[in-house]
Amino acid sequence: MNYMRIFSLLCMISILCTVSTAQEYKYIGAAKCKMCHNKPEKGDQYKKWAEGPHAKAMEKLKGADATNPKCMKCHSTAASVDASLVETITVAEGVSCESCHGPGSAYKAISIMKDRAQSQARGLILPDEKVCKKCHNEESPNYKGFNFAEYSAKITHPDPTLAK
Repeated sequence: MNYMRIFSLLCMISILCTVSTAQEYKYIGAAKCKMCHNKPEKGDQYKKWAEGPHAKAMEKLKGADATNPKCMKCHSTAASVDASLVETITVAEGVSCESCHGPGSAYKAISIMKDRAQSQARGLILPDEKVCKKCHNEESPNYKGFNFAEYSAKITHPDPTLAK
């Protein structure tokens, strides 16, 4: 009987720890990602993002749309998350790295990023079609279909130092 109580208590503690740590991840912004992801020999991910459509997403919003939460949820990472999770990211940077890869506060350290499993355990997301379709879907007034393979190839930015 005591074993069941102890087991139940351990399960509850485990659930509480999981829930409490899930909210610890903060959005740090592309400038923090740039510190490590800006070298050509490592994939030049920051440059690829900065020159692409995601970094310029806020520029596409005009007039009232630029402050409309329905529009901003897909045009700005910072505007799409709870304000308590915003650390150093700004609305102006548009769709940042963290829209696709998850809030980076807990996995940004080089010692963690060198280990893919550890990075993922600390919030790193390896985006798939489901992640993209949070915004690239029929809710968008400009939606013209979404071919994941075609569009993800246009923005691909692998990091050769993170071999599988």
